[in-house]
Amino acid sequence: MNRKGFTLVELSIVLIIIGLIIGGVLKGTDLINSAKQKKFYNTFVKTWQVAANQHQDRSGQVLGDGTANGGTAATTDGLREDIDLSATTTIQTRLAAIGLDVPVTNTGNSGSYSVEGKYVTSTVTANLNSQPVNGVERNVFYMTNVPTDVAMAIDTMVDGTADADSGDARISATATTDLVDGATALTWGNADTVDTVNMSILF
Repeated sequence: MNRKGFTLVELSIVLIIIGLIIGGVLKGTDLINSAKQKKFYNTFVKTWQVAANQHQDRSGQVLGDGTANGGTAATTDGLREDIDLSATTTIQTRLAAIGLDVPVTNTGNSGSYSVEGKYVTSTVTANLNSQPVNGVERNVFYMTNVPTDVAMAIDTMVDGTADADSGDARISATATTDLVDGATALTWGNADTVDTVNMSILF
């Protein structure tokens, strides 16, 4: 009697190969997600940070502080006003007026960016404003509707660790929330259950 079929060793080898292929696909997906997070950080967050720093270098003034710098207040005090970058062009006009590039995004609006997280895709909007940090007003870049996994990745890129309650990148319920170091109730939450968060980056 001549039986044809696979031996146990042959089946084991096939299963190992299938496992390696699946593992490679999953790892590739993680690498793609990581690349998207870095692209968002570099093309949106860092670009606005560079624009704000270059504005200060060229003009000696804080971008978004007073009408001369794209704000609305008559006088300057070194602190940004609450300026929704997706709903105004005064900041963009100010940058262009002193020869600086206006950040370009994937939405056609320099104050918003469509970013894909692992669980949700959302349009992030940004504000230039000041916010209390341990009770002292500081200039920040405030973003709303950031996918939670992307916010954690940005926190790690900025601070070296995803600790929502300290460093330069922090979770922030509103643009006026006092960001207190070590506030134990503040965490990024689970990215699979908390779709988006708001965050502030000090710059």
